[in-house]
Amino acid sequence: MVKVVISGIMGRMGRKIAQIAYQDPDVEIAGGVESPDCVHFHDNVGEIIGEDIDAPVVSDLAKVIDRADVIIDFAGNTEAVLAHVRLAAADKNKKAMVIGTTGFSEDQINEIKELSKDIPIVLAPNMSIGVNLLFKLVQEAARALKDKGYDIEVVEMHHRYKKDAPSGTAVKLVDILKKETGIQKVVYGREGIYEEGRPSDEIAVFALRGGDVVGEHTVIFAGLGERIELTHRAGSRDIFAKGAVEAAKWVKDRPAGLYDMMDVLGLK
Repeated sequence: MVKVVISGIMGRMGRKIAQIAYQDPDVEIAGGVESPDCVHFHDNVGEIIGEDIDAPVVSDLAKVIDRADVIIDFAGNTEAVLAHVRLAAADKNKKAMVIGTTGFSEDQINEIKELSKDIPIVLAPNMSIGVNLLFKLVQEAARALKDKGYDIEVVEMHHRYKKDAPSGTAVKLVDILKKETGIQKVVYGREGIYEEGRPSDEIAVFALRGGDVVGEHTVIFAGLGERIELTHRAGSRDIFAKGAVEAAKWVKDRPAGLYDMMDVLGLK
């Protein structure tokens, strides 16, 4: 049994994670964390998902961290998440974490890496099995097509309320492509005139926003006479919530270190 505290409990992902966790016989919801502006709406996780659960909702993780084995963090504020990681890594706590929040700065990522020397952390921009298989397929395709004249484009689309662009998943895809191809120039959208056509030494990223799209990602390898497209479309947030719960069960007794969903799913 793994006891979890869910940060961002009133958000779309937080609610869905709580629902999935409640249905899992190997998981106990120990509490929820939400911003002070929202926490007064509910004082118990059970009220949020309509189930009989004795798990308090608070605005300060310190009040419930002792109840948890793992903190699952999908809070919308990266500074708040980073504060939670610091608290979890403190000598008096030493709690594992699963982080699905995106939009971290390079300095914030570096601090998370440093703190992962003290506790196990699963940090993943996307926790679905399918997306992580996409990461693997893109890695293999980029490796096979390197220096063979294929232009690379990344296109992603999400709902109108998503805060960061491009998505964390698109950023991860670009990181994989940069590593495997050696191309380091990245452009975001295009405007203007290309007198000599598209440069071959760039990866282009396009972020589309609108409606209620859960998440779509496509990596295009465009050659002369053929095109390869690798696409993942999410139809429900359930896939991300299930991945987060599986990650929490997996990370509970792991040694300190920074992990991702490729580790959780055994795809490395």
